[in-house]
Amino acid sequence: MLAKKQKMGDQTEQMLSTPHTLQARLISDTGEEAGPPIDLPSGITTQQLGLICNALLKNEEATPYLFFVGDDEIKKSLEETLDLSTVDTENVIDIVYQPQAVFKVRPVTRCTSSMPGHAEAIVSLHFSPNGAHLASGSGDTTVRLWDLNTETPHYTCSGHKQWVLCVAWAPDGKRLASACKAGKIIIWDPETGQQVGRTLSGHKKHINCLSWEPYHQNPECRKLASVSSDGDCRIWDTKLGQCLLNIAGHTNAVTAVRWGGAGLIYTSSKDRTIKMWRADDGVLCRTFTGHAHWVNNIALSTDYVLRTGPFQPVKDRQMAQIKQDAEELRAAALKRYQAVCPDDVESLVSCSDDNTLYLWRNNQNKCVERMTGHQNVVNDVKYSPDVKLIASASFDKSVRLWRAHDGQFIATFRGHVQAVYTLAWSADSRLIVSGSKDSTLKVWSVQSKKLAQELPGHADEVFGVDWAPDGSRVASGGKDKVIKLWAH
Repeated sequence: MLAKKQKMGDQTEQMLSTPHTLQARLISDTGEEAGPPIDLPSGITTQQLGLICNALLKNEEATPYLFFVGDDEIKKSLEETLDLSTVDTENVIDIVYQPQAVFKVRPVTRCTSSMPGHAEAIVSLHFSPNGAHLASGSGDTTVRLWDLNTETPHYTCSGHKQWVLCVAWAPDGKRLASACKAGKIIIWDPETGQQVGRTLSGHKKHINCLSWEPYHQNPECRKLASVSSDGDCRIWDTKLGQCLLNIAGHTNAVTAVRWGGAGLIYTSSKDRTIKMWRADDGVLCRTFTGHAHWVNNIALSTDYVLRTGPFQPVKDRQMAQIKQDAEELRAAALKRYQAVCPDDVESLVSCSDDNTLYLWRNNQNKCVERMTGHQNVVNDVKYSPDVKLIASASFDKSVRLWRAHDGQFIATFRGHVQAVYTLAWSADSRLIVSGSKDSTLKVWSVQSKKLAQELPGHADEVFGVDWAPDGSRVASGGKDKVIKLWAH
């Protein structure tokens, strides 16, 4: 009898110590509630949470979600993530849900082709907005266009007299701009490989970066911004071949330019500042100061949306053949931009030789967060396409992952044995590919925070890497003069 009582006592104690149901409410990462607080069993799994979340939000198609309590992701079930003995069960627990991309980009695992052709190192390469073409610029003064269906060279565009330092696709994919060390810009037609209009000259030193006017502001895609080591930012009308504006204000070489979706142009410079200009008349709106050394690069929260413009490369693989008129496409581009940036407040992140990154918003002078942790020069930084994460590449051989809305550090990816020069995101924001001085590419998984794939194959340093906007393949190029395409 005693033993039985004791046993019952033990059982009641157990029942008292771990609650079976918890009151929880599902809130989005922006703080909107999906519904009223609900009683959940403590053993609820992520699949069941997903079903509840989809039901509360009345989604027609089931969307996959990630769930977090505080900073901890719920990987299997709620009780494994929460320490139930310490949780205050009287209060409502907030479970944050994050929608994931519905499609999945498969990690690239093999080199599908190595395409020689350039006679010198490949300095920059870029997929067109719909992922149909690939362009590369090289130290041999040519731009090459590659046919991605047959994975062979398509056109060699010669016209520059010096190294081609950067290439940029117009958001409609019908024009390609390239800029060289001599300060000249040439516009090419990717269908014929011929130069369009006259060479744009005006810069006195080499050009470091190009950026086109966003599609939703002008579907004609006429205007192009360029920045140079002569300290100027110039805006060109590519149809007339004229310089519309020369924006001077930096006191040293300008390293990068981004044309934002709200009619603002952002430039970063070796004078340690980032400046924000009005695109229409070149008036200086803000100067962001804080870095203690050269600013190497900037990334905008709207980069991916502006890059792909009217295309939704992942969904529209079949749509590419259908002709739509410019207004419809413009409306689509505007809708996509507004989904990412509803109030025209773009965020930007800058990386510098002072080993730090700064996170800024275009409506405030003060930085949102100073992101420290890298042990050496930070050379590249990119927002994930879903604008939830930021990845940075550094000469300290690591890639770091940060939370986009407040710049909090999430993880370090270690594996490269020399400086990491550049990186690119997959379209579903689940993978990052990095290119390094150690001649390898590495694919990192955001979810597991680990190396997903090692891609050796280049014979020398990798300078340029890009992931096609439709997620189908990765291109890389560098000192060994060969472009390699990687696929699943």
